[in-house]
Amino acid sequence: MRNSTAKPVLVGLDGSPTSFEAVRWAAREASLRSAPLHVVHADVSASDYVPDTLGTSAPESANETAREFVRDWLRSAAEIAASEAPEIVVETGIRTGSARTVLLDESTTARIVVVGSRGLGSFSGVILGSVAIALCQHGQCPVAVVREPDDGEEATDRPIVVGVDGSSAGEPALQWAFETASARSAALLAVHAWHDLVVGQLWTREQAEEPRAAVQADEERLMSEVLAGWRADYPDVAVDELVAYGKPARCLLEQARTARFVVVGARGRGGLAGLLLGSTSQTLLHHSPCPVVVAR
Repeated sequence: MRNSTAKPVLVGLDGSPTSFEAVRWAAREASLRSAPLHVVHADVSASDYVPDTLGTSAPESANETAREFVRDWLRSAAEIAASEAPEIVVETGIRTGSARTVLLDESTTARIVVVGSRGLGSFSGVILGSVAIALCQHGQCPVAVVREPDDGEEATDRPIVVGVDGSSAGEPALQWAFETASARSAALLAVHAWHDLVVGQLWTREQAEEPRAAVQADEERLMSEVLAGWRADYPDVAVDELVAYGKPARCLLEQARTARFVVVGARGRGGLAGLLLGSTSQTLLHHSPCPVVVAR
């Protein structure tokens, strides 16, 4: 049995397929971190949605039916967690309130919050649920947004991809990526992309060739400097570097196709003080084919 006093890995459950996949992902994370797993369902009373014209008994009946569904979901979640990591401590519970409010509150004491990319209440055309967006914007710990894989298995032969921009806001992403790569015995691919409108759009190819090569060399040096300390702290982690010309979101999405998951910061270099979630992180959350971890 693992340490039950450590900060828990928290997963939000709403009965959707992606929320059960989030439980599976979170159980593996709890096992690797020697942490307990807390599975939480946020309960909003069904009486809030039942018209008064149906009488006083209808809301209670609806609530009891809803509670039975939730109990079934929690039992299934506990079984999934036990099958993935039988050694971890698993706690399940129901908290009163909206999913957004409950999970934001729980994030203050969690190691990481794990949620599915879309809940039961999402419209079919919505790629990312509102709860996941709120957590990535305002959560007090790293947040993992998990999608349902085609085969139900994590691609353990694939690298963990981390976005590097050289800013202080990117440090939590690097820390989380190196820690996780070490714990999972996974390779790490560090991706740094740069995009200069003057060089890329206003100059001719001949005029831009030399300046672009100089910028590329500078960005490669930046990448090496940023990673030097982390390589020293985690000598067991095999790290590949990719420095590319282009928009960061596009470069990271391309690497996400063959990644185990992608780790990014909440706000990177060039972000405005009032911007809670950077455009690169938002793009990845909406379009990445693999799980995305936003570390703040």
